[in-house]
Amino acid sequence: MQNIKDLFDVFPHPGKVEWIGIRPVRREPVQEVETITVSEKKGIVGDHYSGQSGNRHVTLIQEEHLPVVAALTGRDTLDPALVRRNIVVSGLNLLALKDKQIQLGDVVLQITGQCHPCSKIETALGPGGYNAMRGHGGMTAKVIKGGAIRVGDGVVVCQQ
Repeated sequence: MQNIKDLFDVFPHPGKVEWIGIRPVRREPVQEVETITVSEKKGIVGDHYSGQSGNRHVTLIQEEHLPVVAALTGRDTLDPALVRRNIVVSGLNLLALKDKQIQLGDVVLQITGQCHPCSKIETALGPGGYNAMRGHGGMTAKVIKGGAIRVGDGVVVCQQ
């Protein structure tokens, strides 16, 4: 029988980068892109948050949560740009990655905490959108090693 603490480091398979978005200008819509460049000091190059908060350089959300939020808001599907996160990842439970490092393409990120919805979500998703996102908002991360992240890149948990 395995120790429960040891199980915190076991994941069934790698994940995958499914979608990437940036917000070049504050209060403007998220723009879908195929590739981003990130740096240890600035975070995502070209994003309006660039250089502001070291623990929130990048925001991530699970692709598996998008249909849940869509259903809770009465939609058939949900455009990832509406949830205002930078990267949509499939195949990994992001909440289980708190305080762990992950590699996406050339980049290593440290998962720093939950990315709770803000009041802009209510506007983006309509009445009840804020509560639909609670518990499904994804995670924040800081950049440990910069480089490029592309749609289709694998996402692996780093052994620390």
